[in-house]
Amino acid sequence: MSRTSTVSRRDFIRSSALVAVAMAAPSGVLATSQTRSSAEESSPIRLGLASYTFRNISRTQMIGFMKQFNVFALNAKDVKDHLPMEAQQETAALADYAAAGIKLHAAGAIYFAKDEDTDIRSKFEYCKRAGIGVIVAGDPTLETLLRIEKFVKEYDIRIAIHNHGPEDKLWPSPLDVLKAVKSMDPRIGCCIDVGHTVRAGTDVVEAIHEAGPRLFNVHMKDLTNFQSKESQVAVGDGIIQVRKMFEALIATKYQGFVDLEYEIHADDPMPGVIASFAYMRGVLAGMGFASKG
Repeated sequence: MSRTSTVSRRDFIRSSALVAVAMAAPSGVLATSQTRSSAEESSPIRLGLASYTFRNISRTQMIGFMKQFNVFALNAKDVKDHLPMEAQQETAALADYAAAGIKLHAAGAIYFAKDEDTDIRSKFEYCKRAGIGVIVAGDPTLETLLRIEKFVKEYDIRIAIHNHGPEDKLWPSPLDVLKAVKSMDPRIGCCIDVGHTVRAGTDVVEAIHEAGPRLFNVHMKDLTNFQSKESQVAVGDGIIQVRKMFEALIATKYQGFVDLEYEIHADDPMPGVIASFAYMRGVLAGMGFASKG
């Protein structure tokens, strides 16, 4: 297939999804959790947002943006004022999300820099207060992971270790995570960061199948060059095979969310975010998972 025909197909998928969303929403009215009509309602793939995408944007603005692109599932991070670690501030944030109909399903990435019970417990308490069932863990060492396992059992909160590509000395690929945790509690698994995974030389589809029930979260992004971290683009503008990824997630009966983590244009991410969700929804529609309205 030529580059021109590939681009045309991606534009068609994205524009079809945008038209469908526009037709479904009443003119001039923002979507709400009661009126949403996006493709993921009838799809086995659930789309969400990683709040790090809006790391330079306030919580209030982010909530308004989420209503615009019709996503109400959030993977929250203690960045800006999205989900502060301090209990009182966290409570205020949770009230704002509840009022907007936004549900938090994961938190992270959360870093476990100290191999100490007090520090680890504080992070589990943070997620317990928010009703979050998955901690996306950034950099736990093997030693710290053994201590974390004790808290996983106590709190019944899953740990999804996030891989960070070839620069990551501990967890470059999800396959490295799976190798390390195979004999641990089944609630310890991985968060596949799609961009970092391909840069580590790992096939994402293979990693999804290998992870199986130990895959608890997916951070979605796209690249135009699998050797370059700086080549990130809106989903659908790169060379990651989104449909094959979705097919693998469905085949393995993945129960978590595919959270868009758009890491470029931090001061104005909305154009790329809208384009990314439109493309993913278009792919799902092409797979037969169109919105029921």
